[in-house]
Amino acid sequence: MSLQVAIVGGSGYTGGELIRLLLQHPEVELTQVTSERWAGKPVSVVHPNLRHIKSLAFTSLATLEAVDVLFLCLPHGQAMLRIDELSKLAPTIIDLSSDFRLDTSERYCQWYTTEHARPDLLSSFVYGVPELNRGLLPEARRVTGAGCNATAIILGLLPIAHAGLIDQPVICEVKVSSSQAGASANEGSHHPLRSGCLRSFQPTGHRHTAEVEMALGSFGPMQLDMSATAVDQVRGVLATSHVTLKDRLNWREILAMFREFYKNDPFIRLISQRQGIHRVPEPKYLAGSNFCDIALAVDERSGRLVIMSAIDNLMKGAAGQAVQCLNIMMGFDEQLALTFPGLSPV
Repeated sequence: MSLQVAIVGGSGYTGGELIRLLLQHPEVELTQVTSERWAGKPVSVVHPNLRHIKSLAFTSLATLEAVDVLFLCLPHGQAMLRIDELSKLAPTIIDLSSDFRLDTSERYCQWYTTEHARPDLLSSFVYGVPELNRGLLPEARRVTGAGCNATAIILGLLPIAHAGLIDQPVICEVKVSSSQAGASANEGSHHPLRSGCLRSFQPTGHRHTAEVEMALGSFGPMQLDMSATAVDQVRGVLATSHVTLKDRLNWREILAMFREFYKNDPFIRLISQRQGIHRVPEPKYLAGSNFCDIALAVDERSGRLVIMSAIDNLMKGAAGQAVQCLNIMMGFDEQLALTFPGLSPV
């Protein structure tokens, strides 16, 4: 019998990707997708790429029936206000908002400048980066999706953080696409302002900084100095992390360390070529895929390690990673519904 799943808040970009993935999942039946604005309308009205895939219409949250797993794609700040009523509808919840990503109310208040509505539940959610918390997912019944920028940075830094090799701080610059701002238009996403842009919109204080420091802080002190720049691209994140290592290692030694660490992680692709234009990750080739491409460079003069990690922010940074977590939680093949490799050229 198929696992019964539903999506709360399915009209946004992340919701659309979840619908696409879950409709292709051989072990899952997607029974309901909510949208208050579009209730009663076919999902293809909002997500035209899903035409003729399945006859599925949006419903209201008020009519949502009980299921096995509930995916929450609500705007930030709403899930924590409705978590009690939503928990009655499913024993397992995967929340893709920022509401339960941080582990303490103090950390949440510091970075979101508001009090958390349900601090008593923060510890009940597993931070949903499988490569980091794989061992916790099979027993988890509440999982929070990680931020897309945080995911890209964490996956780039994880092997050397685990080895205790990072000499603080880490400097990271992320290039981010327009879909990261969500489906609702704002001044920053208005086409005449966004088109052709290369805008440093968050030179300091990006909220995903807190996630990286929390996630990697269990391995030792972690200070991240992060800047974010908007680029003229619809999908994708490219994180460039500059790290001083406690021990001086060459490129081959570091690559070998990454290969060993990620040998059982099917969605990590390490780039070993050192010549040509494809020697570094390119987010556009990851569009629609759940992969994270990582490349390494070592400055022989200073010993500085540069880690370049790229993902599709709507996939490995959101919907794809959520389905990957679901697969691990339910004992399915981890790669179910997630094997699309991306397109080239794009």
